[in-house]
Amino acid sequence: MDIQSITIAIMSLIAGIGVFLIACKMMSTCMETLSGEKLKSMFQKVSSNAFLGVGIGAFATAIIQSSGATTVMVLGFVNAQIMSMFQATTLIYGASIGTTITGQIVALGMFGAKTISTTVIFSTFAGIGAFITLFAKTAKWKNIGAMLAGFGMLFVGLSMMSSSMSEFAQDPSIKNLLQTVQNPIVVILIGTFLTALINSSSVMTSIAITMVFSGLIDLDQGINLALGSNIGACITGVMASLTGTTAAKRCAFVNVIYKTIGVILFVIIGYLMGLFSDGSLTFGTLFEKMFPKVPQTQLAMFHTFFNCAIVLIIMPFTKPLIEFSKKVIKERISVETDEDQPRLSFINDNMLRTPAVAVAQLKNEIENMAQVSLVNFNRACEIVCSLDYKDLDQFRKDEVKLNYINKQLMRFSVKLSNLLLSESDRRFVSTTFKTISDLERVGDYAENIVEYADSLKNNEDKFSEEAVKEIEKVRLQVNKLYEEVMKAYMKNDLSKLYLINQLEDGIDDMTKKMELNHIKRLEAGECSVNVGAQYLSLATNIERIGDHYLNVVKAVDNSNLI
Repeated sequence: MDIQSITIAIMSLIAGIGVFLIACKMMSTCMETLSGEKLKSMFQKVSSNAFLGVGIGAFATAIIQSSGATTVMVLGFVNAQIMSMFQATTLIYGASIGTTITGQIVALGMFGAKTISTTVIFSTFAGIGAFITLFAKTAKWKNIGAMLAGFGMLFVGLSMMSSSMSEFAQDPSIKNLLQTVQNPIVVILIGTFLTALINSSSVMTSIAITMVFSGLIDLDQGINLALGSNIGACITGVMASLTGTTAAKRCAFVNVIYKTIGVILFVIIGYLMGLFSDGSLTFGTLFEKMFPKVPQTQLAMFHTFFNCAIVLIIMPFTKPLIEFSKKVIKERISVETDEDQPRLSFINDNMLRTPAVAVAQLKNEIENMAQVSLVNFNRACEIVCSLDYKDLDQFRKDEVKLNYINKQLMRFSVKLSNLLLSESDRRFVSTTFKTISDLERVGDYAENIVEYADSLKNNEDKFSEEAVKEIEKVRLQVNKLYEEVMKAYMKNDLSKLYLINQLEDGIDDMTKKMELNHIKRLEAGECSVNVGAQYLSLATNIERIGDHYLNVVKAVDNSNLI
């Protein structure tokens, strides 16, 4: 090959890798969006059953075409303390199996070279998908079109990579140079480094398949590159865990350890196979006999076999691996046991890699914020009625927590709204800004109520027994309203909207009655002007709290999710 031919081949290879990467991202994003509800329901079913976890992890990764996205999402669940390390580890096992589907698709696209190749056939989906996206009227069909376009582009990139590899394979000097790199450890390290560099084991394995198919490297070299890609793929989880909790770091560590153990085990088995057969038996020769004359399938099947085998081998040792990770990565007591430090319970930015699941967790975080607001409202009523400040410190801490959650949810919702979402998820996210503000206002009104208590105490005043009974009655009504509102919000169910409106109307009636009764007590000289002023303000605040809770359920109606 002359310089010009080498330059063109290199440029074609880079272009092919670029198109392939973009296609993988397009497919992943669109399939996440289209299968969002299924993903949410699947991850809700994760239990202590290891095989169920592996199955869910494999299926989810096969859907979204990215083990990195699944791993990062799982680490986010661990970070939010809504998934145990054992559950997360089994999901990560499954992700390593699910990601092998990409290699199988790539291998499938290399058949039919003597007629119309499957690569050409599948590449036409790029045009079909583009036309669907261009003329589609609904978001669902636009996503379907984009997914088909990504699927087709994957084979366009594959064709470009394969073509450039074939060019290199025709040059004896390049081919001989690559053939000299036969040391398994060296090839595995190369695969590890390149996978970490491009941040995709699927792309690295696909490149290895095209190199084997074009004859640029032999099958054993391709196998070792695939082995290295499994270790290199761990870099995504490691990077995601750096800003996470100790539990997330341990999960990422277990991922590295189990894949490294699997690679070492297969290297040892390969060495023993060669040792006892005078070098005639290797994984390469074994899979060549199993799938003759189809080198692309040989490597794709080995990759699937390897990932399935190491999961089966390592599963019985999951708990010891987790215990080992706890000994290696110590608990950060000074940071993680600080209960006063406000933090989110269900979401973190790593979840944005899987928008469909991030939406579900956003709703859970909003429910958590609503619960904090209600608890503080109840504390405020207790303080103002009894003038007992024993819970004031916790009230202040939760008020800080509410403000923190408010800011973080707003920031997270903005980021989430800029991602590709299903139509229903997009409508839901658009309503969250108002919902978050409503819940934050509940916290502000609770703070006002505590200030009324301060005024009473400073003036050595207090509410009459009759006033306290009225406050307690309306407080219970607010709690009933909250309970029905959150049921409707979390389940997207407006079947009890009539009941909810009745409860809110009841709060309005009670607060009006509180005002009238106050005037009577004031005229009878049963309370002072200062007490009356605080009581009227308190009634108004409680009435507005009822309005804000009602607004939360109105968001369900506005999002048209049911």
